[in-house]
Amino acid sequence: MEKTTAKTVLIVEDETKLARLLADYLHQAGFATVWVDNGLDALPRVHEHSPDLILLDLMLPGKDGLSLCREIRAFSTVPLIMLTARVEEIDRLLGLELGADDYICKPFSPREVVARVKAVLRRSEGEAAVISGLQLDSARQRATLDGQPLDLTTVEFRLLALLASHPGRLYSRQQLMENIYPDERIVCDRTVDSHIKKLRRKLAAIAPQRELIHSIYGAGYKFEPPAD
Repeated sequence: MEKTTAKTVLIVEDETKLARLLADYLHQAGFATVWVDNGLDALPRVHEHSPDLILLDLMLPGKDGLSLCREIRAFSTVPLIMLTARVEEIDRLLGLELGADDYICKPFSPREVVARVKAVLRRSEGEAAVISGLQLDSARQRATLDGQPLDLTTVEFRLLALLASHPGRLYSRQQLMENIYPDERIVCDRTVDSHIKKLRRKLAAIAPQRELIHSIYGAGYKFEPPAD
């Protein structure tokens, strides 16, 4: 029997009709699915099936989506998209700060969800890249500098990967927000500046004499290693 290569999406959603609809559209797009209808069963399914991506509802019986996101991120970097009918900015910020890769508000089109799933998987499957002692492995979300591991959050890794993908290119804060967050309206300039500050601190802890991320006053940021 030929081994299947279909990627598995774990759907954690208590609305039966919606979960079945998402599963149908994902199957048509070539994905395998596993469905869980409450928060208490989610973590065992993650361990059991090692899904390639998780669709996680925010409001769940047993355990809420934000708690689950935090617990999953404690041991896994599996791509994760949160689904919710709650559109308050604090919820959106908190979900992404905890490590969600995308955020979709209900009601939504199942086709949009499939498109987002494919986009997040494409981002997570990038090959390892090395530049100026910096190595980024997007598939495993691991980063090292001069062989030493960088302990980055999901957002910090995404930000560094974007900047390093085009050395010397200047990115405005708006461009960075649009790329590292699924919805630029959920963050402000200060949020991006805060992530840059933390990222610089972590890089400087390993290579204090090498400035890799440069700020251009009033314009934005760029990744530019020093000339040899």
